[in-house]
Amino acid sequence: MNRDERIAALHKAASARILILDGAMGTMIQRHKLGEADYRGERFKDWPSDLKGNNDLLVLTQPDIIRGIHEAYLAAGADIVETNTFNAQTVSMADYGMEALAYEINVAAAKLAREAADKYTALTPGRPRFVAGAIGPTNRTASLSPDVNNPGFRNISFDELAAAYGSQTRGLIEGGVDVILIETIFDTLNAKAAGFAVKETFDALGFELPIMISGTVTDLSGRNLSGQTPEAFWYSLRHLKPFSAGLNCSFGASQLRPPLAQIAMVADTRVSVYANAGLPNAMGEYDETPETMAEHMRGWAADGLMNIVGGCCGTTPAHIEAIAGAVAPYPPRPIPAIEPRLRLAGLEPFVQGG
Repeated sequence: MNRDERIAALHKAASARILILDGAMGTMIQRHKLGEADYRGERFKDWPSDLKGNNDLLVLTQPDIIRGIHEAYLAAGADIVETNTFNAQTVSMADYGMEALAYEINVAAAKLAREAADKYTALTPGRPRFVAGAIGPTNRTASLSPDVNNPGFRNISFDELAAAYGSQTRGLIEGGVDVILIETIFDTLNAKAAGFAVKETFDALGFELPIMISGTVTDLSGRNLSGQTPEAFWYSLRHLKPFSAGLNCSFGASQLRPPLAQIAMVADTRVSVYANAGLPNAMGEYDETPETMAEHMRGWAADGLMNIVGGCCGTTPAHIEAIAGAVAPYPPRPIPAIEPRLRLAGLEPFVQGG
């Protein structure tokens, strides 16, 4: 299928059933117990700084491992796999002195995910698989000062973020993604810069892809790091007219339900969720089993809260297989018709006449 055919197939699939997103990339990479030499490969064996932990670089130095992870999730029932590009923009790559490689990494990552998705589409032609180009939040925040003694200080600007995101988006599209996923949004201003860059890239290329947006909340009040409630978060980004909006990471499934329900009530688009497998324990590991997580998601599906579901930190193909089986009997959440009103957002939402 060409790009337009895949997008049409994605919309058709999303109307028919709850779509399954993949699970954690980092969790699966950790299982390989890679050392510094594995991250470097032959190409970067003399790189001047340590590279262990630069998971996005593995699309260049260990492509078979990344392709294998994509295929494991597809075999488990995923409809959509995310590219291994969470930190693959110049802002985050600066930690390794690899800013100049960001574009190349995005192209390579998208091609690996595309190969895996196309392989499984060929195996199940009636159920095509799709690739989401993952755009993470970067390691800087545009809304908050990193210096407690200087609240007005910022270590990144909107324009710098937009430039980094624009280059990343171009690389992902060149590599063949079907969707742009702006994910793990802790600062809404960062996400607005990403959305601006993505739309600007679409204008330059002369076509658009669907956009998924997914925020993360930082405490049980349900707010993100920049202080917004889930409803205000949606009003801040709905101008992107996304294919879906929702939440990921944050907590385990039980704690993430209340803020997700807020988005499900007000968003006139599809709702996505991919929670952690619980909260990390004292060893930094995640304890929520596939069965426990799947049972939570079964309830969410039964209550009509979601259209797309997957897993975040700590989840594995076993989690995705269990979740896919649990939600299969249930229809996707109907997209509500929201009455036109003036809706604004600061930290709290404002609805005129509401």
